[in-house]
Amino acid sequence: MRKEKGRNEIEDGSKQNRISKGTSITGEIKSEGDFRIDGTLDGKIESTGKVVIGKAGKLKGTLVCKEADLEGTVDGTLTIDGLLNLRSSAVVKGEVTTGRLSVEPGADFNATCSMGAAGKNGEDVRKETGKSA
Repeated sequence: MRKEKGRNEIEDGSKQNRISKGTSITGEIKSEGDFRIDGTLDGKIESTGKVVIGKAGKLKGTLVCKEADLEGTVDGTLTIDGLLNLRSSAVVKGEVTTGRLSVEPGADFNATCSMGAAGKNGEDVRKETGKSA
């Protein structure tokens, strides 16, 4: 019976998905669960959960998710609804839209950054409602 429980957890997206070190993927990923990248992704990742990019992880492209914890390298466009946490080993270049931002000393953050309520496609919700920033 334990097999069925494990299978149901995977089908529900409650387990963490992973791109392991030494793995390289080009393309688009959509996930309803949390995601960890320790390898390389060249493309786009969308997740309704939390995305973690480990120290060896690299993303070149687009990241759209609820929360993110970055230790590795990201070059592209990030749209994070909640908290974007940059660890001391993180290297981020590009454009960032996030609800909240936490940067540890030592992190390399060389990006344009817009904070506040981000819409599903990265639009600033305040602009849509006519409220000033």
